[in-house]
Amino acid sequence: MALNFLSRRSMKGEKATFGTSFWSNFTITGALRILLRLFQFVLGLTVIGLYAVDLSNARKAGKYVDSKWVWAVVCGTLGAVISLVFMLPLIKAWFFFYVDSFVFLCYLVAFGIFGKMYIKENPEGNKGIIRMKNAVWVLLTNMLLWFLTAVLGAVVFWRSRKARTTHTGRAGQHV
Repeated sequence: MALNFLSRRSMKGEKATFGTSFWSNFTITGALRILLRLFQFVLGLTVIGLYAVDLSNARKAGKYVDSKWVWAVVCGTLGAVISLVFMLPLIKAWFFFYVDSFVFLCYLVAFGIFGKMYIKENPEGNKGIIRMKNAVWVLLTNMLLWFLTAVLGAVVFWRSRKARTTHTGRAGQHV
């Protein structure tokens, strides 16, 4: 009985540590948010890999580097970095929903450019065109994920503005 402090059970005077505070603040919506951001990060890296191949080949051949491919790599980099930052637990990503909207617009432009070029294209066995057709669908998926996080962030932002808080003087009264 006197050695209860040695067990893993919680005591009343126990200070909050990462282990206790993490599980007390863990929610299903938080886990889904991190999972969604993880998919955005992975797809951002995928976009970089798919389009940087052509940039590298053009550079090695000493040819003109097309700005369309540079734009796709910039979108992938921007998406990967921002999703990685927004995965951090201290960042309230819903507050920055306009950043999600901006990245969505960047992916929308990239999808428009490459969709017009490759969706109706007949590959005729050309592996480069097949890869670009697949890359267009990766852009579309990433664009939809960023749209989803922008909409969810905007909804949470607008709902939190109407919430009762201690700072606004509209907090609920304790009875």
